[in-house]
Amino acid sequence: MAVTITEVTNRFKLKKFVKFNIQLYKDNPYHVPGLVGDEMMTLSRKKNPAFDFCESVYFLAYRDNQIVGRIAGIINHRANETWNQQYARFGFVDFIDDEEVSSALFKAVENWAIAKGMKGVQGPLGFTDLDHEGLLVWGFDRLGTMATSYSFSYYMKHIENLGYAKDQDWKEFLITVPNGIPEKYQRIADIVRQKYGFNVKKFKHTRDIWPYARKIFELWNAAYRPLYGFSELSPKQIEYYIKMYIPMLRLDLLTLILDSNDDVIGVGITLPSLSKALQKAKGYLLPFGWIYLLKALYGKNEVVDLYIIGILPEYQSKGVNSLIFNDLITTCNKIGYLFAESNPELETNHKIQTLWDSFEREHHKIRRAYIKHL
Repeated sequence: MAVTITEVTNRFKLKKFVKFNIQLYKDNPYHVPGLVGDEMMTLSRKKNPAFDFCESVYFLAYRDNQIVGRIAGIINHRANETWNQQYARFGFVDFIDDEEVSSALFKAVENWAIAKGMKGVQGPLGFTDLDHEGLLVWGFDRLGTMATSYSFSYYMKHIENLGYAKDQDWKEFLITVPNGIPEKYQRIADIVRQKYGFNVKKFKHTRDIWPYARKIFELWNAAYRPLYGFSELSPKQIEYYIKMYIPMLRLDLLTLILDSNDDVIGVGITLPSLSKALQKAKGYLLPFGWIYLLKALYGKNEVVDLYIIGILPEYQSKGVNSLIFNDLITTCNKIGYLFAESNPELETNHKIQTLWDSFEREHHKIRRAYIKHL
């Protein structure tokens, strides 16, 4: 039977779009499903403030009345202005191992992009850098993380056969948490405290974070500005992410570095790995998903995920990272974490990758963004 492409035009179909990913990977031991509710909110034009400057289209591929693939087309007009380009993005892409299916999906997005006046398509990318980015191209036998998406190895072949070429790669590292603070970092941290008067801010209650919450995301805007695909978070987006992420933080794993004026100049946000808990939850908090997640957050766990390590550009050569690492290593040793997942780091971001030079680490995954000029 021929492949039929259908545009998602209502909430009923959108839920099918979201759930297809979970269904496709239900027997895969490395895939980490997201929460259906969270992804529905991300894709909702009414709820996601990214739609103030983004537009999108979602397609489902059917054969014999069965869903066999999905893809989103996204235009981030703010990113296009930032990078002086006219590109659409593809994302939220999944398909069975059938080139008729993948070809039909990408053709639908490409035709949509051309109709919108775009000159190319790049991805996988989301609406912002806080969405999943990059196609897994190496490390298929490694457990994913909450911050990333898994993909079968055949995706890469299908996409390249359709004329897409590498645009950028991200590397991921599994880092062994040292037993104690390395002498180098302790020495640098002592010098930094004395010379600049920086201090580490910790929290006992979530309510105490709120005065700093906006500053955290403003720092993110400044620190990540030079990086591939960057799209500055608007004030409305910052409020959106504050409400989404701040309540779920584990306070002892949040590190803020403040200057003498109580301004945030550095941040480290980490969480215990939620990968196995999300696999058990199978996309839903109810009835038992929230229990799995709570146990992963506060129970026995060997792995911690590094989500954001950011330092204001003007302080990036002043040893602020040593203060973040000293606090994080101390906390990890106390709790009993043995490993840290770096999550994706651009291969061209040498500053962040050199941070791991003093640690035992394994480069174990690669993700890739592709581009096709239309």
